[in-house]
Amino acid sequence: MKVTVSGTEKDLKEGTTVAELICQEKVEMPEYVSVSVNEEFVKKNDYGTRALNGGDVVEFLYFMGGGSDAFYR
Repeated sequence: MKVTVSGTEKDLKEGTTVAELICQEKVEMPEYVSVSVNEEFVKKNDYGTRALNGGDVVEFLYFMGGGSDAFYR
């Protein structure tokens, strides 16, 4: 089945889960990644059971804190 992962079309086996995709894509810091499928966030507890379907669009997102304090000066 064809799935778009971070803007690139990939061929995956039927029934691939979000957790399997994270491993296959060698996602850095998987404990900190958030995953959206078709613009809906998947709960971390569901990564192992959320199967992907042909045509799905998957994005890996990292939310970072920090930045410059120059705004507050």
